[in-house]
Amino acid sequence: MNVPSFVAGMGIVSAIGSDLRTNLDSLCEKRAGIGTMHWLSSARHRALPVGEVKLSNAELAAITGLSARVPRTALLSCMAAKETLINAGWEKENTLRTGFISANTVGGMDKTENFFKLFSKNTAAGKLADVVHHECGSVTELVADFLGIQHFVSTVSTACSSSANSIFTGARMIRAGMLDYALVGGADALTKFTLNGFNTLMILDKELCKPFDENRQGLNLGEGAAYLLLSSEKGLKQLHKNPVACITGYANANDAFHQTASSPEGTGSFLAMKGAMDKAGLQAKDIDYINLHGTGTQNNDIAEGTAINILFDSGFPKMSSTKAYTGHTLGASGAVEAVFSVLTIQHGIIFPNLRLETPMKEFSFRPVTELLRNQRIQNVLSNSFGFGGNCSSLIFSAA
Repeated sequence: MNVPSFVAGMGIVSAIGSDLRTNLDSLCEKRAGIGTMHWLSSARHRALPVGEVKLSNAELAAITGLSARVPRTALLSCMAAKETLINAGWEKENTLRTGFISANTVGGMDKTENFFKLFSKNTAAGKLADVVHHECGSVTELVADFLGIQHFVSTVSTACSSSANSIFTGARMIRAGMLDYALVGGADALTKFTLNGFNTLMILDKELCKPFDENRQGLNLGEGAAYLLLSSEKGLKQLHKNPVACITGYANANDAFHQTASSPEGTGSFLAMKGAMDKAGLQAKDIDYINLHGTGTQNNDIAEGTAINILFDSGFPKMSSTKAYTGHTLGASGAVEAVFSVLTIQHGIIFPNLRLETPMKEFSFRPVTELLRNQRIQNVLSNSFGFGGNCSSLIFSAA
């Protein structure tokens, strides 16, 4: 059975906006959200720019209805997930089978960090209640329970490809007839753990990142959440909804090259993109836009660019990295950029690759640097490549 998987609704919170409309406006106005960290307490708060969501935990709790005691990742997740369901017109009373497949990489690490700081000074001071949601799966369970989704709940954690993998897991389950709806995507909050870890790897830019620039110095970390409600044809009829787009291709590949580096030959990137195109039955000439993984690190951009050079040697589609807007949102990035990819189809707009001044000398293609409107966009390829060789690509097509 090959049941189509349609995008019925979307929701997002990121450094450039707290909802879908604000994110779109920021993208169109070339308004980035990366700057000095405000909510995260770090000794490097002046040295390392980040893409923070411009809302405190208390504000997120007030908007979502969750307790401010839960991890920030759960608060971000709930906010974007609720917008997605509202956007799609899904109600708790819906009797069709609904799954929640959510991704993250840090879980409740922020609460654990706060606990450890107190506990290390006074073993009686730390509150164990603050660390019960430490694991990644606990964040998903919190949000699923709050939303009232019970048919199927699962967590994906494959580094920076996490939410891309959650999206195509949902698509596969709908195509297999196992679910009528799949709320898919992911969330991640900034924590000291991730900031210090990436800083140790020496891949953070001390200035605003510039993906695919010859003089790139690294990435900026970000936080956020994004979800899509995928639906079968049966589900769409109950929602009385015209689909925004559909998922036609997806693939995951692993080049097994290094724990934190991509193969310089772009092996994993190539296999993921080619696999997604094969799944969709598309050729290189059919891709109208690529939302690049484009982190701004030396290794990642070389690997992805090399794979694109091989796969699209007969003619390059338009392409750009939107991480220069939001920062790299880790477990949320695949979903954040999936939402941006669908917006390009929906509005006929291609968003620019900010701060790109000198194209990389290794490649003959050049990412888009100005906003392009009135574009005919049928098929978008969205790339998410993570640590451990976890490379995933998605293809969204006009419905």
